[in-house]
Amino acid sequence: MSRPELTGHASLFYNAREARKYDSSSRMVGIQREITERAIELLNLPTPGPREGGTPSFVLDVGCGSGLSGQVLEEHGHVWVGCDVSRDMLNMANERIEEKREAALHGGDSSDEDDSSNDDDDESMNDGQKRATEPSPGDLLHHDMGTGLPFRPATFDACISISALQWLCYSNSKDQIPKRRLMRFFSSLYKVLRRGARAVLQFYPETSEHAILISECAARVGFAGGIVVDYPNSTKAKKHYLVLSFERAHKAPRGLTGAEGALLDEERTGVRVGDKDPKRAGKRGAKAPRKKKGSKTKEWILHKKETQRKRGKETRKDTKYTGRKRPMRF
Repeated sequence: MSRPELTGHASLFYNAREARKYDSSSRMVGIQREITERAIELLNLPTPGPREGGTPSFVLDVGCGSGLSGQVLEEHGHVWVGCDVSRDMLNMANERIEEKREAALHGGDSSDEDDSSNDDDDESMNDGQKRATEPSPGDLLHHDMGTGLPFRPATFDACISISALQWLCYSNSKDQIPKRRLMRFFSSLYKVLRRGARAVLQFYPETSEHAILISECAARVGFAGGIVVDYPNSTKAKKHYLVLSFERAHKAPRGLTGAEGALLDEERTGVRVGDKDPKRAGKRGAKAPRKKKGSKTKEWILHKKETQRKRGKETRKDTKYTGRKRPMRF
């Protein structure tokens, strides 16, 4: 199956049929939930609640799709705003938000009588039930992230993006230049985040060059951080997370299997993704190319021809030209 990024613009690929199929797939829902949980873990946000002493964070969800990642943010007690280029995907997300609001209106007063009789041990369970019946704290915006984010400076406490950033590495028209779109996105993201905030952008790079391009653009606008690769030796479970911060001393955490994320260069000139950076190929530590085994010397050719004769195959006679190297040009 070809990558959806190669079929055209995201708004055309994720039509009403694909959006419904995407949102109803239990496999996709499970994968999105797992990735979002990992992204929230990498954000390291304060846990909201009276016991933990934290307040809900205002999170931007870039490429929110049908709102699956926003639903996980709600379960963690955060307020979110999602933007996506596909109207059909946003319609699915809006249906989920409206259903939760209706459920909050009809079932919000049913548990008031039981609140006074509950003890302290049941408070966490009641909080989860109340959160499920509260209206959704999410909001939606139809927007293309490649044109920049249309929000006021220092608006959000954090940003996540699940399976969307790689779309900016492809061009669907002459006006869409991947590097310009990436620079426009990261420069606007740098403005709309509050100082001290973090961003975790999960993406699927087709090649290592795409990962390097994304990281270089993020570093060029002023971000620090790096790429965290979970399960690097697995073809299906492998995930790339671009962890960004304003702190220059910030280091990307390790992947789930212990593989360190590649750090952004302090001079903002690029990053190394694993050991596949073509810019550093041939420098220190590079191994010399190995010679091919069984090079065709004259002795090897004579031995090969003798073996063919013993097997009864027709073989040309040996001459003074056997095994002689030809010049570069005739």
